[in-house]
Amino acid sequence: MVFSTPVFLFYFLVLTLLVYYLVPRKLRNVVILISSLIFYYWGEQTYVVIMFLSTAIDFTHGMLVERCKRRGNDRAARRAVASSVIFNLALLFFFKYWDFFWDNLEALFALGGVALHQPGFDVILPVGISFYTFQTMSYSIDVYRRNCPAQRDPIAFGCYVTMFPQLIAGPIVRYVDVMREINDRRETFEGFYLGIRRFLVGLAKKLILANGVGMLWDAVSAQPAASLSALSAWLGVLAYAFQIYFDFSGYSDMAIGMGRMFGFQFPENFRYPYVSRSVSDFWRRWHITLSTWFREYLYIPLGGNRVRVPRNIFNLAVVWMATGLWHGASWNFLLWGAYFGAVLIAEKFLYGKALSRAPGFVGWAYTALV
Repeated sequence: MVFSTPVFLFYFLVLTLLVYYLVPRKLRNVVILISSLIFYYWGEQTYVVIMFLSTAIDFTHGMLVERCKRRGNDRAARRAVASSVIFNLALLFFFKYWDFFWDNLEALFALGGVALHQPGFDVILPVGISFYTFQTMSYSIDVYRRNCPAQRDPIAFGCYVTMFPQLIAGPIVRYVDVMREINDRRETFEGFYLGIRRFLVGLAKKLILANGVGMLWDAVSAQPAASLSALSAWLGVLAYAFQIYFDFSGYSDMAIGMGRMFGFQFPENFRYPYVSRSVSDFWRRWHITLSTWFREYLYIPLGGNRVRVPRNIFNLAVVWMATGLWHGASWNFLLWGAYFGAVLIAEKFLYGKALSRAPGFVGWAYTALV
């Protein structure tokens, strides 16, 4: 998509920054909101309506939850949170998982000789929906938990949901992470300089490193598997591993850098994951904001690790199957989630302590191979 390319992002950023710093401070959220909607409309056209709907639903639900809590009506507050969560999950299910669900339902009925005909939905996945639905879902939950007050300014809330720097590839920015900056932030020359530097690092990761090593992966993957030597296959695996890291972390760096230019401090999303000495450590370093989201809004509500071992294993399995599905709607991703869930359960209950006592290179080699 043209609007998600780094070059387009660079020019769009420059134009937005010029307008942002020329207008009075009280209008700067308006500039971010309008720019973000233009940015999204450029690539998604009519799907910008879905973003409007999601923003409006969660904005009103946040105020409803807070009002119910203030009146001491916890049951009504819970219903309001449940309504928000159901809406967001239904939105995500329809656009991201409907085809996967229906294809498997068709296959299941076909085993019994029954033919199903899929309704004529022309479902195309809106870019960024996995990110902004998770962000707005966490907002209403945090209002219920009293981790943050409900936002009463629709412009400020819209600015938070649609903020273009992190819209297409994260990090997942929770409202509690930026609530003070949404309402009252102070841009500085130092912050602007650090933002430019971080953005350029991310741009270089993407254009030079990710794209460069990606050409090696493309060359290897284009060859028939039977003709590949072991060395070529391993080079392809390593090239792909570095391509996805430099690509994803590069976009995260660009988003964090852009946020700093506008006065926001987005959370870190990567912290040298390939130096990890266990798979548990790897997932504390890779896509940190996603791991944090699942821990705060799924793992801990299920009981976390404050339960008996069988239930703890169940909780970990549920989280990792959900993590797999979040990455993609296919059995491949479900199996990917099950794989990592099994490894993390084994580390936690079988050999994690022994691994932590082993020499560092042993843990690193084990993690890299896994």
